Amino acid sequence: MDIHVNRSDLGAVKLVDSAPAPLAEGQARLRIEAFGLSANNITYTLMGDAMRYWDAFPAPEGWGRVPVWGFASVTESRHPDIEPGTRVFGFLPMSEELVVTPGRINERGFADVADHRSRLAGAYNRYQRVGPPDREADARRMLLSPLFTTSFLADDFLADAGWFGADTLVISSASAKTALGIAWCAHRRGGIRTVALTAAANIAFVEARGVYDTVAAYGDEADLPGTRAIYVDVSGSAAVRTAVHDRYRDDLVHDMILGATHVDEIGRSAADLPGARPTMFFAPDRITTRSREWGTDGFEARVDADWSEFAPWAGAAIALEYANGPDAVTAAYRALFENRADPAVGLILSMHPA
Repeated sequence: MDIHVNRSDLGAVKLVDSAPAPLAEGQARLRIEAFGLSANNITYTLMGDAMRYWDAFPAPEGWGRVPVWGFASVTESRHPDIEPGTRVFGFLPMSEELVVTPGRINERGFADVADHRSRLAGAYNRYQRVGPPDREADARRMLLSPLFTTSFLADDFLADAGWFGADTLVISSASAKTALGIAWCAHRRGGIRTVALTAAANIAFVEARGVYDTVAAYGDEADLPGTRAIYVDVSGSAAVRTAVHDRYRDDLVHDMILGATHVDEIGRSAADLPGARPTMFFAPDRITTRSREWGTDGFEARVDADWSEFAPWAGAAIALEYANGPDAVTAAYRALFENRADPAVGLILSMHPA
């Protein structure tokens, strides 16, 4: 069973039930146990063509399979180095199973080297070997770990650039998990004021996190504090972007596009914005840079050290909600797409019955 999304109408989904395809030599079948679902997955659909996210899991013409992060187990293998029972963490579709072509195998895991994934960044093709299930730790990892890595990299990039000479860091969609991760990193690092932009209904939740120096509602951009600012755009809203640029004008020294949670406005752009031009931040490029400078082990050690502190902090703020079955997954996706999800709730889903 798979969930397919209409690529020209991302709110339209359908369930597709097809018989499992037989494995070719060198392939393995993964049973997808569970995955996290958040606004980040909506970003994957909105940027599916531009960032090639749709390439990860092929679907019929005009349809796509939404990428998620989760856990899976090998149930069948025709690869001599991949044993049934192997458990992994990685990039998966909202499906019951996935057929992969393992390559670049080592003690840490393997990559899916299927042709259709060759144009994806390596981070999206890698499957990490993991131990036995641990309900709470697994939930935190699939819901927060990939997002935190992006947060870590964005903060690292901005700090490494000396904050571009700014004194203020403005983050939209501030209740989103990636936004909270950036604010947590920047707050702990110090040296810059953190400012949240969020929906009025989310102000109390955002204030309670304690990582933003100022929390403001959308519509109040003209009153944002600071002299020279960086804007981290997690919302994708053209109206919010325009208002932030109008507030700081030439003193907006960097505009980082990181996500998109305002579905109705994605793709619109404001002409002749004052200040820095919006620039897409692509986390895998920063991974490549830091892995070259710090070494792969050094990079992973730094991320893991910060993750070990961030995970319990974030876990205390976010209640986990578990749901099983295709109907529950479809309903959760639609709620996120329509911005009806509670930021204080983390969704842990499975296509399989409870």
